[in-house]
Amino acid sequence: MKNLLLVAFLDLKESIRAKWFLVYSLVFGGLIALFFIAGVTESQVMGFSGLSRLLLMYIQVTIVILPIFILITTVRSISGDRDNHILEYMLSFPISLKQYYWGKIAGRFVTVFLPVFMAMFVAIVYGFFKGASIPWDIFLLYTGLLFSLSSSFLGIAFFISSIVKSSEVALGIAFFVWIFLLSFIDIALISLMMQNRYDEGMIIAIAMSNPMEIFRVAAISLFDPELTVMGPVAFYILDSMKHSVFVLFSIAYPIILGLVFATFGYIVFKKRDLV
Repeated sequence: MKNLLLVAFLDLKESIRAKWFLVYSLVFGGLIALFFIAGVTESQVMGFSGLSRLLLMYIQVTIVILPIFILITTVRSISGDRDNHILEYMLSFPISLKQYYWGKIAGRFVTVFLPVFMAMFVAIVYGFFKGASIPWDIFLLYTGLLFSLSSSFLGIAFFISSIVKSSEVALGIAFFVWIFLLSFIDIALISLMMQNRYDEGMIIAIAMSNPMEIFRVAAISLFDPELTVMGPVAFYILDSMKHSVFVLFSIAYPIILGLVFATFGYIVFKKRDLV
């Protein structure tokens, strides 16, 4: 455990010194600042105002930016160490493959999750001192959703980094995964529904296997428990499970998905040539 924490701390220090971490933090911190400057908290759209309105906009932007930031900054974690011969140097110390791999995941998770969470937390603190009502239910749900989304894409990124040896190939696969989950699945599923070749329940179930889709639906569900903005899809979801059960599923499923990918990545990592 001590060596695992040391690897995590080392990765954390390296990430903080990297320029991408500064850009990553400024993007999400800048979003919150921009929303305040634009007077988002003073506007009202569809009945949402104050910090609720700000958090709604923040989470909708995050769903697009967060996955790609995690993927492109993490897929080079192991493959980059292999290219720079850092992996060979690290394993010359009394550190097991298990400690190295899971230590890298722990350290990287802190660096990808903390800036996103702190930006939202600062917004809550600022709103509190401005006298705005604090939507604690929304804040807690979004914290869980951000945690689960970060976990899922971190696991996917480490899986990619474990199965490829070249950093350039890893980046290419990362972009493809992001684009595929962001748009191609929805486009393909809509085409299937229009052609009526498959059962609607099966198509919606496939859509719900996408962690980004789960994140989006769960984020909307707190503002719109009936999911009226999603049309007929809402009736299938609400008929299948209760709202509270769906929220728990939306948090648990991406975390489990990330752990599964991370575990498969570790299995591949320890069985193939390391250098």
